[in-house]
Amino acid sequence: MLSRKDITRIRSEYRRRYRLEADLVAIDGTVVELPPAHIRNLPILKSARKDGLQESIRWGEPYSFFLTPGVVSWIVPLVDGDNALGGLSGGEVLPHDDPQERKEAANYLVTAGAPRVAAEEFVGRLPIWPQSRTPETADWLFRRIYALTGWAPALLDRNRENALQQQQIAEEIHQGKISGHRGYSLEQERALLALIRVGDRGGARRELNRLLARVFVYSSRLPLVQARMIELLGYLVRAAVEDNPILDPLVERHLQWIERVISTKDFESACAVLREALDEFTDYICLQGFNRDNIHVRRVLNFLAENYTRNARLDEVAAVTGLSRFRVAHLVKECTGKTILQHLKRLRIQKARSWLEETDKDFTAIAYELGFADQSHFIRHFREVVGVTPARYRRASAVPPAERNSP
Repeated sequence: MLSRKDITRIRSEYRRRYRLEADLVAIDGTVVELPPAHIRNLPILKSARKDGLQESIRWGEPYSFFLTPGVVSWIVPLVDGDNALGGLSGGEVLPHDDPQERKEAANYLVTAGAPRVAAEEFVGRLPIWPQSRTPETADWLFRRIYALTGWAPALLDRNRENALQQQQIAEEIHQGKISGHRGYSLEQERALLALIRVGDRGGARRELNRLLARVFVYSSRLPLVQARMIELLGYLVRAAVEDNPILDPLVERHLQWIERVISTKDFESACAVLREALDEFTDYICLQGFNRDNIHVRRVLNFLAENYTRNARLDEVAAVTGLSRFRVAHLVKECTGKTILQHLKRLRIQKARSWLEETDKDFTAIAYELGFADQSHFIRHFREVVGVTPARYRRASAVPPAERNSP
């Protein structure tokens, strides 16, 4: 799951910072470096860790839980891409210095098959740990693992987005039931399209969730929900293509999105598909723009969309059109109102905003991956385009986690 070098370093830093031990946990909840007969590998404790690990993967973040009555633990999922490899346990603590709780925890372990002496010794060594500190500790462990390994946990990112989407939809459904509103209006569809046009991905997602909540309140039956989703996709694609004929490849993608919506088995998965379709739609609109029907400009924009992470020379840009450097630069400015360099900067900052909203990538990694000279260069350009620093943007975009992880 982790290299010996990485796990040793993480354990050392974690022990020095929090005076706790971090242990590798297999998918079945086993603490892998302890013998099967060890008290921490009792079947009932393995089962609790397994459930905690599954929940952490489901929500895409660290998960806190009661390992036994009165004993709190937390686990960080280890995921590389779409592969769940196991977890990292942050240890076991007691939230209160209560002799009765220690006794109950020891009795629980004895009932589960542990010798009395071993159970009392295990519980007696547990530190008192304020419950409010658990999220901070788990979050540090989570961030440190992925910063050190460089893994891209696509599965966790996707699950976290799904959870956030369902949370927002649930809130909108609740409000819709209170207000008595059923269905959504054409004005809401137009508002969604307007947000897409200006490249406001976060705003478009929130508006989409409002629409989906209205759809659900109108009828929770999956076939009707799917039908309304397909209608919404059709409206967006039709409006985009009517506005700009070079967006006609969206028609083909529309058919693929319809197939995916129809193949879903429940409301949550249907919403996730529609969110992915919206993101792809927004990216395509933002990259191609509106009213840019010059074939040479389109080639330049396509080239920039595929190469914005590197410092492509103007000669390379001109080569994709067969025009001179001067003519290409003038044509792009004339047709779009922006220079090639401005388009390049916009694409990089747009991707940076997405990463700041949806990942834990640090600023140095973002700067390197997007082709900026260094972190300070990235921060300066980000503030110039967005109006705030990347740190402030990330804080403003953060959504407080639901209190679903509370023991």
